[in-house]
Amino acid sequence: MCGRFSFSPLTKIIEERFNVIIDKTDYKPRYNCAPSQNLAVISNVSQGKLSYFRWGLIPFWAKDKSIGNKLINAKAETISEKPSFRNSFKRKRCLVLSDGFYEWKKENEKIPFRITMNDNSLFTMAGIWDSWKDNEDEIVNSFAIITTTPNELLKNIHNRMPVILHKTSENDWLNSNNRDVLSELLKPYPFELMQAYQVSKLVNSPANDNPEIIKPVNLF
Repeated sequence: MCGRFSFSPLTKIIEERFNVIIDKTDYKPRYNCAPSQNLAVISNVSQGKLSYFRWGLIPFWAKDKSIGNKLINAKAETISEKPSFRNSFKRKRCLVLSDGFYEWKKENEKIPFRITMNDNSLFTMAGIWDSWKDNEDEIVNSFAIITTTPNELLKNIHNRMPVILHKTSENDWLNSNNRDVLSELLKPYPFELMQAYQVSKLVNSPANDNPEIIKPVNLF
């Protein structure tokens, strides 16, 4: 499962990394991204800009948007079969932008960890999205993050991890129509390129959204 992440770089860094134009009135650093919030993605239909979609997929056929609260993640192993996800997997994919994500290790209590790239660079998680229209014809665009089995780093913390895309695979994820090509991308990311460190329990509450969230805990 992936239930919390961060995305807090300067706009210049985002523009250079993803070749997108950012409306600086819309963007703000996020240190504790949580389900039901509108968060930055790059969708396959708007690849030259940041879009802000609600986290928690609402399929186009849903009767109520509350279903999105249960669909924040989609398992890579069954994504092409599940009615809630298979149409989006075929036609509506996105890059979920991140500089780190959080997982909780269960010991005597749940201990939060932040997981990043070794060089703290930006990365993308494989996402799917859909558009849903309410009774007043308001359109809600929403997304889910695809998860897979953990790599050697994550398996000591949690039994799932988000699908992280290699930079060279991002274009294929957005544009390929080949199911085999897409499925091949849904693998655990190399553990040796990642790092993990314990963070404060401040991350447990989505109300806490500031730089303190991402700082390592002083264990001494």
